[in-house]
Amino acid sequence: MKHFKFYHKHDVLNLTRIRRFETKLGESVHVLPDKNSWETALQQSPAKYVVFGIAEDIGIKANHGTGGADSAWLSFLSAFLNLQSNDFLNGEELIVLGHFNFSDANALIEENAYSYEEKIDAYRHAVMTIDDEVEELTKIITSHNKIPIAIGGGHNNAYPLIKGSAKGLHKAGNLPLAQINCINLDAHADFRPSEGRHSGNGFRYAEEDGYLQKYCVVGLHENYLPQNVWLDIVNNPFLDFITYEDIFILEKRNFIQAIAHATSFTEENYTGIELDLDCIENTLSSAMTPSGISTLHARQYMTLTARESQVAYVHICEGATRLSDGRTNDTTGKLISYLVSDFIKAHEDTGE
Repeated sequence: MKHFKFYHKHDVLNLTRIRRFETKLGESVHVLPDKNSWETALQQSPAKYVVFGIAEDIGIKANHGTGGADSAWLSFLSAFLNLQSNDFLNGEELIVLGHFNFSDANALIEENAYSYEEKIDAYRHAVMTIDDEVEELTKIITSHNKIPIAIGGGHNNAYPLIKGSAKGLHKAGNLPLAQINCINLDAHADFRPSEGRHSGNGFRYAEEDGYLQKYCVVGLHENYLPQNVWLDIVNNPFLDFITYEDIFILEKRNFIQAIAHATSFTEENYTGIELDLDCIENTLSSAMTPSGISTLHARQYMTLTARESQVAYVHICEGATRLSDGRTNDTTGKLISYLVSDFIKAHEDTGE
């Protein structure tokens, strides 16, 4: 994992605003003392959750999208470390491990690929390098019965998180086969054809390679569902979805019922919890939407899936504080910090 930076305590405290008479999460969270023996330290740590960043937008660019998802991690971390450490969430239950930085691959492509088609091909090739490193880290974390919480980057990273979790949980003896389920709160299925790796086909690759058993999408927008993907979903009993229109326009079921359906569909196996920030109304992302779920719905989703699922990993992606077209929103990181804290609080209450 040559692109991963392990954090020391001073890295965390540099982002933590210390105040008298208060304790912030940054003062309480664990870091691993030695990057050369981090796996042993991970195994021995009492913490259950391992937070790390994936600061990249290569997968989004490989999918013809607008770059900028590499900006979410630092914004999230600054907000998250400055949450209050208290009886609701004290920080002792989590490790802040570090982050991936693939800026060297991005710069190499920008400098050497001249045509648009060449850049797309180069980005898709680079995604495979990201896949390998994210998979390896995820496999190690889950093999020690910890829950990875991956923040940032494109939805291309669903594939290595699914693959790495399936392998790690199988190695730990928790799974007879290296397969897990997945619930995805998303406006898009990200189940496009396997034409080369990018942010729009991570779940397709995971399913075709045998690591994804059941997959359920909540809040899928009918306007952005390709006909070929629609046919693949309706003809596969291991794939399911509830559209945004069925929930909020036609009101066939409410949002809580939609989540309950997804957790019931996936309940017999470990399940990855995915949230694509482009489904939240007016949240800065490559596919930002004026018609989406509220932040309240997103927080309910994190809480209810944490309580009702056998969680393999958590992945919050596609958000940005600055897009490559110049649009900015400084609140994205704070929103992600709410979502992560909601998940940890709810999952801790389950006692798993």
